[in-house]
This record gives sequence, C-alpha cells and structure tokens, in this order.
Amino acid sequence: MDKQKIVVFSGAGMSAESGIMTFREMGGLWEQYDVTEVASPIAWENSPQLVMDFYNQRRKQLFECEPNEGHLLIAKLEDKYDVEIVTQNVDDLHERAGSSKILHLHGELKKARSTADESLVYEMDHWELKLGDVCEKGSQLRPHIVWFGEAVPAMDDAIELVRQADIVLVVGTSLSVYPAAGLLSYIENNIPIYVIDPGSPAFTPKENITFIAEKASVGMEQLTQKLF
Repeated sequence: MDKQKIVVFSGAGMSAESGIMTFREMGGLWEQYDVTEVASPIAWENSPQLVMDFYNQRRKQLFECEPNEGHLLIAKLEDKYDVEIVTQNVDDLHERAGSSKILHLHGELKKARSTADESLVYEMDHWELKLGDVCEKGSQLRPHIVWFGEAVPAMDDAIELVRQADIVLVVGTSLSVYPAAGLLSYIENNIPIYVIDPGSPAFTPKENITFIAEKASVGMEQLTQKLF
C-alpha cells in the first residue's frame, strides 16, 4: 500500500528555535538597513559588499546552529508517510535533521551561484563569500538566494506537490508572504491542513484547517501523536 503524502510548508518560525533570527525579529532592519533593500538585485548592483556582508553574517550564524525538535519530528514522519517539504527558509536544518525531500522556495544560504550562468551552483563548506570569488567561467559568485523582486523558480514544482498532498502541514509561517501564500489555493477542500504557529493565521478559517497555536517543537509533538 502506498504511503499517504504529507506536504510540509515551513517558514521562519520553524528555525527560530534553533536560534536563527527572523526578519521580523530584526524589525525589518539589519544594521539600520532595510532588509528588503539589502536583499535585492539593485543592492547587489550598487553595493555588492554590503549584500555579501549581510549573507556572510547569516551564513556564519547558520554554521553554529543545529536542527531543533520540530525539524527532527518532521523527519520522523518519513517512518510512516511520504513527506515532501516546501520551505521558505534558506537554511539547511531540515536536511541536517534527516528529511530527504526538501524544496527550497527562496534559495539556499550554504550555496553560491554564478552571476553569468545561473545553472552553475556551488556548495559552500565555509561561511564567507568574497568579492573576487568566481565560478569556473570567471564570473563573480553571488548568494544562491531568491531576492526581493526576483522570480521564484521553484513555485511550479511547489504547486504540483500541493496538488498531490493527502495531508498538509504549515509550520512556523502565517503564509502571509506571496507568492508562497498563494499555495493554499491549490489544496482541495477535503484535504486536512494543520497549521502550527503561535501567531494568528493570515488566512480564513475553514472546516479542514486545524490550528495549533504553539511554537514548532511543541506543535509538532502534539501533531505527531495524532498522525502516528
């Protein structure tokens, strides 16, 4: 018998317990700079060193963080279910927790890519990316991140996964940020949706939505008992 497919949407609250600061915790600012201005193609064009510094600091922090209990419990779901993760997060904590199928909507912090050929993507085993670090074609490397104002290449794949889901988990995100927020509209009305987030949901309550107002680790503990 085929396993039921669980599709997990995870957001910033998923990794907050691991010590990774969310943009909201930064107050939308990083060293007095508006985050949306630092994380943009225009910023890269005008102030590449500033953009490098921003992502280097975030990457250095990530190398010092570990997956939390919420990540581990999601990985454990694979014992019984076919689990696919669609994450807004750019960290690798789901991977390190043991989950095997993760789709990163907004890119990956521990990767760099060529500015000349976006198909050239490189794993990073260190935290610092510098001006002068180039790809095999000799072009500057940039963070492998989807910046504000850029298209989200993985959206079509995410939509396809959502359409296949038997169960949907939304963990650590209010799904208020588009285009990811639009993914809920592709879920059939009879599919159970479990939302784990201590804040208020940003979408209209429906009969098929169960809201667990807890942080990721606590909410996943409660939900795991229900799903196993």
